[in-house]
Amino acid sequence: MSLPAVILVGGLGTRLRPLTERTRKDMLPLVDRPQLAYTFDHLRRFGVDRAIISCGYLPTQIQEHFGERYGDLRLEYRIEDEPLGTGGAIRFAAAGVDGPFLALNGDSLRETDLHALVAFHRERGGRATILLTPVEDPSRYGLVRLHGDGRVRSFLEKPRPEEIDTNLINAGLYVLEPDVLDLIPPGRPVSIEREVFPQLVEEGAVFGVALPGYWLDIGTPDAYLQAHRDVLERNFVTDVGDELGSDFTLVADGAQVSPEARLVPPVYVGPDARIAAGARIGSLAVIGRGAVVGEGASVESSVVCAGATVAAGATVTGSIVGERATVGAECEVRGLSVVGPGARVGDRNMLDHGMRVAAEVTIDEGAVSFS
Repeated sequence: MSLPAVILVGGLGTRLRPLTERTRKDMLPLVDRPQLAYTFDHLRRFGVDRAIISCGYLPTQIQEHFGERYGDLRLEYRIEDEPLGTGGAIRFAAAGVDGPFLALNGDSLRETDLHALVAFHRERGGRATILLTPVEDPSRYGLVRLHGDGRVRSFLEKPRPEEIDTNLINAGLYVLEPDVLDLIPPGRPVSIEREVFPQLVEEGAVFGVALPGYWLDIGTPDAYLQAHRDVLERNFVTDVGDELGSDFTLVADGAQVSPEARLVPPVYVGPDARIAAGARIGSLAVIGRGAVVGEGASVESSVVCAGATVAAGATVTGSIVGERATVGAECEVRGLSVVGPGARVGDRNMLDHGMRVAAEVTIDEGAVSFS
């Protein structure tokens, strides 16, 4: 595919704090690689060979990790001095692009046929085409209403129940003609969804199409865990999903798993991780690179990030343990709790009800409990 792609990665990831206090949202690990790598993989599968990344917050994290290439995908960077919104960022990053191009949000996961999307755009001859996706609860999103030919009729933000007449929402992936950039005022924040697309609707020049595939906005701890579940269960097409094999279990090179530990698939144990005797990992568990799970500990439906420690007898269920964090002996971490990077939870604490422990914070032994 000859179309270049503009990738917007400007979000701060505030709903994922404390995980994003020091790491960009799109650079958070998803099983075995940064989340943004899955977007690159998607583009590469459909022959995209040039990606222009528009970013502002902590841009060096992306540049230092990926450099100028990701396989055969050439990476270019446009650094925003101040936030420009989705429209402003697209104009800023796409400067000099003289043909149609893809524009997409880099903080969502998606898998769809890009060839079919581009073919639809060319057949309709519009100035913009929006990829749409159906959702179970449309009231949380802005709806996109279509005419029979796929032309966008209107947008409806946060609809009331009686207003819902479609379940299609904007999936954050567009095919745009270069003259759309002329509608975006330079030098100030502009929302393409709220300021540019409505103008195109009035012209009858924007289309929408729902294609089979996958979409997930990884904006909350719950969604972050869901993304891991979808990779492990192969609901989302990935290389690591293939590597899990028929037994849905992958123990990476250098990992040490005691023969007296139990792995319950689907499960991933990263490079150089150590799983002690009597530990139970899974199902739906990810143990990051160099993480340690102590004797008799249990990790289920959870993510333990790189370099973290879950000490002997501790239980982590439906929660996230951040990079280099420590969960002390006999602790119980459950109920969508998040232990921030570098935090230390002393022995015999109980975290529940979505409790979040900030980065580098220490909780004394036995200080927290829920009845």
